Amino acid sequence: MNRLAHETSPYLLQHAGNPVDWWPWSAEAFDEARATGRPVLLSVGYSSCHWCHVMAEESFQDQATADYLNEHFVSVKVDREERPDVDAVYMEAVQAATGQGGWPMTVFLTPDAEPFYFGTYFPPAPRHGMPSFRQVLEGVQQAWSTRRDEVGEVAGKIVRDLAQREFGHQGVRPPGEQELSQALLGLTREYDPQRGGFGGAPKFPPSMVLEFLLRHHARTGAEGALQMAQDTCERMARGGLYDQLGGGFARYSVDRDWVVPHFEKMLYDNALLCRVYAHLWRAGGSDLARRVALETADFMVRELRTNEGGFASALDADSDDGTGRHVEGAYYVWTPERLAGVLGEDDGRFAAQYFGVTDEGTFEHGQSVLQLPQTEGVFDAGRIAAVRERLLRERAGRPAPGRDDKVVAAWNGLAIAALAETGAYFDRPDLVEAAVAAADLLVRVHLDEHARLARTSRDGRTGPNAGVLEDYADVAEGFLALASVTGEGVWLDFAGLLLDHVLTRFTDPETGALFDTASDAEQLIRRPQDPTDNATPSGWTAAAGALLSYAAHTGSEAHRSAAERALGVVNTLGPRVPRFIGWGLAVAEALLDGPREVAVVGPSLTDARTTTLHRTALLGTAPGAVVAVGTADGDEFPLLADRPLVAGEPTAYVCRNFTCDAPTTDPERLRTALGG
Repeated sequence: MNRLAHETSPYLLQHAGNPVDWWPWSAEAFDEARATGRPVLLSVGYSSCHWCHVMAEESFQDQATADYLNEHFVSVKVDREERPDVDAVYMEAVQAATGQGGWPMTVFLTPDAEPFYFGTYFPPAPRHGMPSFRQVLEGVQQAWSTRRDEVGEVAGKIVRDLAQREFGHQGVRPPGEQELSQALLGLTREYDPQRGGFGGAPKFPPSMVLEFLLRHHARTGAEGALQMAQDTCERMARGGLYDQLGGGFARYSVDRDWVVPHFEKMLYDNALLCRVYAHLWRAGGSDLARRVALETADFMVRELRTNEGGFASALDADSDDGTGRHVEGAYYVWTPERLAGVLGEDDGRFAAQYFGVTDEGTFEHGQSVLQLPQTEGVFDAGRIAAVRERLLRERAGRPAPGRDDKVVAAWNGLAIAALAETGAYFDRPDLVEAAVAAADLLVRVHLDEHARLARTSRDGRTGPNAGVLEDYADVAEGFLALASVTGEGVWLDFAGLLLDHVLTRFTDPETGALFDTASDAEQLIRRPQDPTDNATPSGWTAAAGALLSYAAHTGSEAHRSAAERALGVVNTLGPRVPRFIGWGLAVAEALLDGPREVAVVGPSLTDARTTTLHRTALLGTAPGAVVAVGTADGDEFPLLADRPLVAGEPTAYVCRNFTCDAPTTDPERLRTALGG
């Protein structure tokens, strides 16, 4: 029976035609397991996951394997991007049991959803010490049939152990100078001075850590922090991680040198990195940072924007290599011969030298990922532009990677913030308009009459799953950025509605700790709670940042207090694992700086002098500063109350910690006041 045909998840729809009798995650699936006395196979993945596709082709499309599954198991398929709560709970169990995790995630459950056996990818035949998937199925089925009491005891113990792993958070104070200095020292120890970035292979873009480093430099003047950020950004932008033709970043580099990426492109990575490069340009005027920020923004709008105005989740790593085979990276790689075939011998040699394409290749089968191994100034800029345009046009004719076109609320919130700021910094109103359109979609489709968020939508249709903490926090962050850029106070109002839910439904009133799911959400075997920043800001630290910004805009003591209590987690994790609390550290920098509150008032929002002051305010580097712009008699923002023009001129007011500077009509004085 095909139960996935009407799901909104492209990943689930990819499995709708499998011979496996899949169920979506639902009470009905577990009712079926109880009624038939069968265990549950839980398979979790996502559409741009390479090994998820491999396991699907090898096992889930195999009729004999499907027949065995259908006879002995209730098979449940989950898109981790639609149900991050389900993924988080069982991934924690997988990591606790095996010491590692990843996707596809394969977990066997009792009919009460208690896990008892774990794994990730299993091959169709025994390989490299791994059992085959069929061997695993037969072993689990035999244990379930002959030792069910023992299996139940194991499952019960695992659930009890998970319950004891709840993160302790008992009224810890927010971090201060000492904790942030310790975190910076820890990052310095892990920094790779030859290649940029932190740690070894695989190497992930450390976007949230980079935001912390930029904010720390802005607040303290620490040159080492700025240098780490600059060098890492340059190495990433010059390597194969960055798409040298079309812009945008791949998920991670498989090597330490940023040469060979894992080719999937995620919305959240590109939103976060677009914002980082825009902020790096703001800090020092880097031409490379400006180019990468704009190219990444253009990539998101060109390749990820949906017909409804939102942004799709991802592009696959795999695509047709021209022979009918789906191959990782096929869309992106080149050889000297292929360059010459497109450009001619002379320009082909030039392109090979410029982009680091060699006869030996940097990837598989003598193919190369394009890089910028030499300084751009050595080459003729006009020739580079012409070559890039011709190669991009040729590449556009190749079979394109698949696109997961579901709209995830949290990731769209990150994109809204990035596009709004990038558009404002570089006088690109089209990018701001794209941010507004995505925000409109979230309000229109994802937000119900009680200001509760749906996690996803597709083709303008709301998905079935409730938003989690990161959705409320990241969408609020996007709305707050949009409010500062556009001067439209309605986005501040929407952010407030979302943050009210954070305070009432996601926060422990006793400790200030935050949970990833709401108090009235579906009850899993445990309530997920993870304050660490990984591929995206954790819901916990994202909420702290949005709460702090909203408090600066409105003067709300409840929101500021909640932010301060939440930031106590940085004291626990910052000195020990700073790479995994980067956004928490960035928010802590804003707290130590105030954050500063900037009100810009003028006769109208279209007045040239007002827009100059407004842009100057947005370009200030003071960590986490909030900006409100409007007319002197406007009521769009609380910060504008009682802020008159000075001598009839557009005027800026800068305050922090209940103290205000003298109002100024001079953009240069405002720039100095905000560290611009």
